Amino acid sequence: MEHTTNAVLAAADSLIDAFSRHDREKYFAAFSMDATFIFHNLDRPLRTRAAYEAEWALWETRDGFKVLSCRSSDRNLQMFGSMAIFTHSVETKAEFGGEAVTSHERETIVFERQPEGAWLAVHEHLSRAS
Repeated sequence: MEHTTNAVLAAADSLIDAFSRHDREKYFAAFSMDATFIFHNLDRPLRTRAAYEAEWALWETRDGFKVLSCRSSDRNLQMFGSMAIFTHSVETKAEFGGEAVTSHERETIVFERQPEGAWLAVHEHLSRAS
């Protein structure tokens, strides 16, 4: 069980690290193609990874979006066989149109073990920290 827990935490850390460096390719590779996303700053869910990638590209071109850093704290992991639920608090520094903005949010990421053994994110839910 400890090996499995470590594998999921490594997958979560890799995803967070790629996000914090605005490494789109590595970040999106951490999600399954059919992953779903719910973000407090969007008026609709994103039902596929491709939909999120398109939204991210829009943020970049329309809003000048760029992630500058991301810090994860208050981490928790629950294991359910081939599924895992990772929750944490997130402090993100990003740039929008040349202006740096810091946000404080809570995030849930659901991971699923793939047939070859890798853990991919299949759902992400981001909410404002109160």
